[in-house]
Amino acid sequence: MQPITPLLLSVVVPLYNEEDNVALLTQKIHESLVGYNYQIIYVDDFSKDTTRKAIQNLQDEKVHLVELKKNYGQSLALAAGLDYAEGDYIITMDGDLQNDPSDIPQMLHFAVNEGYDVVTGIRQKRKDSLVKKIPSKIANFLVRRVTKLDIKDNGCALKVFTKDIAKELNLYGEMHRFITLLAHLEGAQIKQVPVKHHARHAGVSKYGLERVFKVVADMMLLLFIRKYFQRPIHLFGIFGVLLIILGIFINIYLLIIKLGLGEDIGTRPLLMFGMMFILAGIQLFTIGIVMELLIRTYYESQQKRPYRIKKVSVGGPTS
Repeated sequence: MQPITPLLLSVVVPLYNEEDNVALLTQKIHESLVGYNYQIIYVDDFSKDTTRKAIQNLQDEKVHLVELKKNYGQSLALAAGLDYAEGDYIITMDGDLQNDPSDIPQMLHFAVNEGYDVVTGIRQKRKDSLVKKIPSKIANFLVRRVTKLDIKDNGCALKVFTKDIAKELNLYGEMHRFITLLAHLEGAQIKQVPVKHHARHAGVSKYGLERVFKVVADMMLLLFIRKYFQRPIHLFGIFGVLLIILGIFINIYLLIIKLGLGEDIGTRPLLMFGMMFILAGIQLFTIGIVMELLIRTYYESQQKRPYRIKKVSVGGPTS
């Protein structure tokens, strides 16, 4: 098949303990991208097995190995790969051979010929266990309900990005789960396409039921970022002012009772609530101001990355 584009492609694959998968995965990527100009970027997230050695033994000039100094998690490993990638189109996928590299050309078609910024897969006939399927379905449902973005399979790692969008993604924590949503917030035009899905070739899954709770926590953070990241004072300041006003009204009411009716208010719980509302409001408003300053500092220090690279090698071990 004639290549869809002569431009450089970067295939970014975060890896953690995938020693038995890298050789076959590399072979399948080569078979799927015959005629293309591409690089394969394996980001080793401080694997405890011989993943790094397996990659170096490939002696493949198209393979770039980025070794992280410690285990940062999939999001930061992916971020390291995206930062390193040089391609005009950047493809992300998992290293367990559940994604099929043969789907990449059809996804590229939509990115190159139809102008989509992100093309994301929808896994067909998933070969995962219920332990993975149930949290995934819950996560997809929550994302659709809360964000109103109709992405059917947020967990599919096989995606094609334009370079501009991929380089703007700010991944941290475990935000790789919401990478499509993050791209949407950057203004990306998104296309969903069905892709093949296979059972894990070797190794063990790193996911469990606890993923549901992580998804909920990360989604709450993402919603805060979406609405208030640039102006946190709009969230904390408004609640702070409302609490202060409520506390002032309560104290005015008690003052009228004290001066007008001569009643004792010193033992009334309402007096305590009035003071607590005022103090809590002041604290929230102060937090809003502090976060405003932190956000300004954040934007002024974008050059610092939240991960550390041990070394990079291309085509085999470094000398």
